[in-house]
Amino acid sequence: QFGTLPARNVGPAIMGGRIETVAVVESDPDVIYIGAATGGIWKTENGGTTWAPVFDDNGTTSIGAIAVSRSNPSVVWVGTGESNNRQSSSWGNGVWKSTDAGASWEHMGLTDSHHIGGIVIDPRNPDVVYVAALGHLWGANEERGLFKTTDGGRTWTNTKFIDADTGFTDVVIDPANPRVLYAAAYQRRRTPWGFAGGGPGSGLYKTTDGARTWTRLTRGLPDGDLGKIGIDVFRKDPAIVYATVEHKS
Repeated sequence: QFGTLPARNVGPAIMGGRIETVAVVESDPDVIYIGAATGGIWKTENGGTTWAPVFDDNGTTSIGAIAVSRSNPSVVWVGTGESNNRQSSSWGNGVWKSTDAGASWEHMGLTDSHHIGGIVIDPRNPDVVYVAALGHLWGANEERGLFKTTDGGRTWTNTKFIDADTGFTDVVIDPANPRVLYAAAYQRRRTPWGFAGGGPGSGLYKTTDGARTWTRLTRGLPDGDLGKIGIDVFRKDPAIVYATVEHKS
């Protein structure tokens, strides 16, 4: 007899683990999608009683963001590559779109973005999509910033590029005026011996013209270099915007 031995996970090195993102179909809240750090996407159609994987055959299981179109819930967008900064973080292969509620997927580019922190869809037009791309965690690269498509992902414009060390970790849209968006820039770098999270590139931005131009917001925010920022708009009163701001003090 060996007695009772404690359980210990022996692999793989990266489990499904962390839940990165949740998206709910507002017209039918029993339909929910969740994205895991390295566990792919799971969907329920019965309020969470049962779940089924819907993204297992697309080259990556690392998920950073999911968005469901309010005007057409069959349209679902996914940004791959978790937005965590761990040494074990896995990267993705860009953005994907489903037009049949997750039954099938089409790759829509931004392959070298590696990590995507947020996606929002214009509530009036599912072909207009904004992507907050963080870029590489372990090095500099150019495919990072706040991307926009107006043709359902056929072409992309980087509406706000700061530098090769700074990407965007979050983006939200004003539900009453979709030309107004807020986006959080984040400067970061992982190395084998440590992590630098924050710097002069990090900041909070706002556009009032559908991402043609962006203004950095500073009033009321901490002085000096910032770290990771999370943002949201209060739907009942879009003049109220919440932000969680990482700061050295």
